[in-house]
Amino acid sequence: MVGDETGRRDGYERIEAMVHARHGSPIAAILEREPVWARDFTDLTYEARRLFGELFGTFLLVLAGAGAAIVEAVTRGHIGRDAAVTAPALTVLVVILFMGAVSGAHLNPIVSIAFVLRGDFSWRRIPGYIGAQLAGAVLAALLLKATFGDEAHLGATLPGPGFTTTQAFVIETVLSLGLVSTILGTASSAQNVGPLSAIGVGAYIALAGLWAGPVSGASMNPARSLGPALIGADFHDLWIYLTAPLLGAVTAVGAAYILRGPGGGPSGTQAAQGTLQQPTPGHD
Repeated sequence: MVGDETGRRDGYERIEAMVHARHGSPIAAILEREPVWARDFTDLTYEARRLFGELFGTFLLVLAGAGAAIVEAVTRGHIGRDAAVTAPALTVLVVILFMGAVSGAHLNPIVSIAFVLRGDFSWRRIPGYIGAQLAGAVLAALLLKATFGDEAHLGATLPGPGFTTTQAFVIETVLSLGLVSTILGTASSAQNVGPLSAIGVGAYIALAGLWAGPVSGASMNPARSLGPALIGADFHDLWIYLTAPLLGAVTAVGAAYILRGPGGGPSGTQAAQGTLQQPTPGHD
């Protein structure tokens, strides 16, 4: 029995050596031709850095979005609705610019899912990314509660006075369709604009908030809505902000296929995954 096992093991080793000899060099050559950012993204030693980037970026987004609503209530309209809806848009713009290369700066579960459905992102990274985004949203809500108390439902997104849940659901779906379409479009090889895509995304968020904020709060982000709801223990109409954005994102992926065909190209993949590289000595 021992001799048979030893013989099988020796046979496996010979097969492995033969496969490596025949195919090892071509595979190595293919890997060497990969862009640096692609090799980096398969390196799991960077994963903690990426997840921290998603947590930190979503924290800043929810802090600005929910915080603006809270300060608006505390000051009785001192900052104004226009400033309140522009604050999260500008936050997304600057976050994409300063850390988009690290994680892709999704900051939103529906963006991560949309990139997966387009073939630009891996399903195995979804739990970590969404978990980090939700953690960032919860931390922002905790900070706001500790600082201001339960003002304005902690900035929770709710249907506006005079609007029904159906109207809020429809608007959130359409707004999310536009947001994800903007993100996928600026990340495509047809309209790739690199870091300047941050301007397009930020502009869309501001535009959506300016005209549709009074209807639904213009969340377009389940993490942004779930963080304040969890900490404030107020789940009133939360279902709208968990389902409508996802429906809008899936529709946007279908629209992207009609407009540009299947995803998975280098520009879309790079935008989804970031361009993280090992820093050289003496540089950040």
